[in-house]
Amino acid sequence: MDENIIALDVGERRIGIAVSVGTMALPYDTIERTNVRADTERIVALARERSARTIVVGDPLTLAGERGIAAKSIDAFVVHLARAFDGTIELVDERLTTAAVQKSLIAADVSRKKRRTVVDKLAAAMILDTYLRRRRNG
Repeated sequence: MDENIIALDVGERRIGIAVSVGTMALPYDTIERTNVRADTERIVALARERSARTIVVGDPLTLAGERGIAAKSIDAFVVHLARAFDGTIELVDERLTTAAVQKSLIAADVSRKKRRTVVDKLAAAMILDTYLRRRRNG
């Protein structure tokens, strides 16, 4: 049986969430950020609910592959998450995932309002898909 995995696209205002179903990554939900403690509690509760032992977090490296301000912010978030979650936390390079999702939604003529409600969970699904493919291909 495949492991249940949750992926996160952590932004300043929202966190996109995707879940694994077998070997597929599916967009799941978006939560509005409140504070680190409440955000991590909600994520850990979801992980328990879905029996997930792994949480994958998008790592916003710079285009040059370096750890900039955004990546350091994610590092701090992961420290808080690790204190509350007793499973594995993996970082996955998320460069350009949100931009790619936005571009495909615009090409599909999705309204700006609708894009705002789905972009984060779709980006999380792309992050999870990258992680799942990497695991399958070794």
